[in-house]
Amino acid sequence: MDGLNTKADVIQQILKDDDTYPNNDNLPLLLYINVLNLTKECHGDLIDELFENNGWGGSWVNGIYKFHHYHSTAHEVLGCISGSAKVQLGGEDGIIKTFGRGDVMVIPAGVSHKNLRSGSDFRVVGAYPFGQSPDMCRGGSKERPEADQNIASVKLPEKDFVFGETGPIIDCWIQKL
Repeated sequence: MDGLNTKADVIQQILKDDDTYPNNDNLPLLLYINVLNLTKECHGDLIDELFENNGWGGSWVNGIYKFHHYHSTAHEVLGCISGSAKVQLGGEDGIIKTFGRGDVMVIPAGVSHKNLRSGSDFRVVGAYPFGQSPDMCRGGSKERPEADQNIASVKLPEKDFVFGETGPIIDCWIQKL
């Protein structure tokens, strides 16, 4: 990684409950466009280290599931290290975003996400705020109201996963609540 693009565009989107997926009325999804200046050799180690240094751990490298799912017990950050995908967020009627190499997305607890289409080279590094462990929810009727209670109790992260003490997550999540 050659550094960070401090002038990267950040897309914010509140995704509301659609009766199947709780989504999150309080915290916007944040998509940092081309914030990571990646070298060809980047395989995720440096992104993992960046996330870890900013209080996000439990990392893994893989893709995004091709079915709608959400986590009621953790926020999730995804940093794209190769390829790109069309990702649907918020359920069947939700928004669709292109997520590509160098982009980073933070998905608030409760927000449904699904890989609609990607190439075989699509890979992300995923992580969660320290102390949070994700469950796997798929929008079943038996998940709620417990999932709603879980989402309401998930703590905010202490730092922006990319910029640390400053950055969009501080402005859009922590200082607003």
